[in-house]
Amino acid sequence: MLLFRWLVLMFLLGAAVCFAFYAGTGQPRFKRWGWTVLKWTLIAAFVFFAVLILERLA
Repeated sequence: MLLFRWLVLMFLLGAAVCFAFYAGTGQPRFKRWGWTVLKWTLIAAFVFFAVLILERLA
């Protein structure tokens, strides 16, 4: 559980760094990478916490 939280935090930090690089350089590839990392991080987090909630209900 703690490992998953740290992984999510690190991926969110990575997305923020990508957006900062985009703001600094203006290269659209950094924005694209940032959105991709953010999207998959949020999807994985929602699935993980949905599984936890379903385990509590069962």
